[in-house]
Amino acid sequence: LKFLVNKLIRQMQRHKPPFVINRHRRAIFHCLVDFVLADVYISVLEALKTAAYSQGLKLKLTYLGSQKFENGETPLSELDKYNGVLIPGGFGETGVEGKIKVVEYVRKNKIPYFGLCYGMQLAVIEYARNMANLAGAHTTEIKPNAEHPVIAVMEGQKENVAASKLGGTMRLGGYPCTLEEGTIAREAYGVGEIRERHRHRYEVNQKYVETLTKAGLVFSGMSPDKTLMEIAELPKSVHPFFLGTQFHPEFLSRPLSPHPLFVAFVRAAGEKK
Repeated sequence: LKFLVNKLIRQMQRHKPPFVINRHRRAIFHCLVDFVLADVYISVLEALKTAAYSQGLKLKLTYLGSQKFENGETPLSELDKYNGVLIPGGFGETGVEGKIKVVEYVRKNKIPYFGLCYGMQLAVIEYARNMANLAGAHTTEIKPNAEHPVIAVMEGQKENVAASKLGGTMRLGGYPCTLEEGTIAREAYGVGEIRERHRHRYEVNQKYVETLTKAGLVFSGMSPDKTLMEIAELPKSVHPFFLGTQFHPEFLSRPLSPHPLFVAFVRAAGEKK
């Protein structure tokens, strides 16, 4: 035990810049919206905590079920009490329309929003429907014959889906991503190329990228060949923090090195009045 403690101390001493948990300036209130138990997202919760601590903020997290927003049991105005809203990765149609309603509300009311994987895809769907005039926009994961399939199965995954080979066939692991200048993502990372971990088989349909971009959505992170949209965001001039990632940044967040996107998110939440 003494050996492990000394090793941890040495690691902390080597960490640059020093990781110091300051006295909490004030609490920030976040909510996580999904339809399953919050315990499923322990890596997301820990990433939020360490990011908040690194900014001298105390995280107070509430779990809200998306189905209650969908059926109207929970009013969308409930979101006004929070400094930030996060929708994590997921799948399937349970509570999806409730999540899309949440995304629309936080976008219109300028509440900091962070969408992970499915949370990014649903943000794209909401934006397509309400800002790009693409009524009927959806993901083919739920609606294969969607009028506007703005989220669709990746080209390399079509055979697996057709043959129902869904076990161990996703786009998994680390992949490079290039970041656009002058964006929230680029500012957060401070570099032009990153590598993040993925777990998905659906992506933004490239056929709709131009339409969505013209409507104001910014794809600030892309695969090096620009065929896969990895990060979607709104400019700070439009929204204080509205960003989604196709990858899972929580997988690379560490207690002594919180992920830069989580830090940017909690910082924006801390600035919300």
